[in-house]
Amino acid sequence: MKLLANENFPYKSKEILAKMGFDIIHIGQECSGIKDEEVMELAILEERLILTFDQDYGTLIFKDGYRPPQGVIFFRWDEFSPDEPANFLLELFKNKEITYNKLFTVIDKNNIRQRKY
Repeated sequence: MKLLANENFPYKSKEILAKMGFDIIHIGQECSGIKDEEVMELAILEERLILTFDQDYGTLIFKDGYRPPQGVIFFRWDEFSPDEPANFLLELFKNKEITYNKLFTVIDKNNIRQRKY
């Protein structure tokens, strides 16, 4: 699975996922400061699942028409430790019944919702 961690995704979580064998790019490390639209275009070009804490990605998909084929995972968390997103994803990715392609996945502390696009 190829992942693209948005700039607001904790770098420590990116490192954990990389050590576990995931092909992951961190925007803050690779191309800091690019616009959300450019992040979306990179994800589409490289077929990567976007990991973000930025709700604007929902607007980019449902209003502006971006369609990243691998999907977007939006964390709606206010407080978390730097390693918590990675640990959550490692458990989530074990569940092979959950898919992400062409889905906007919203994760909060008590729920996971998905919406097709």
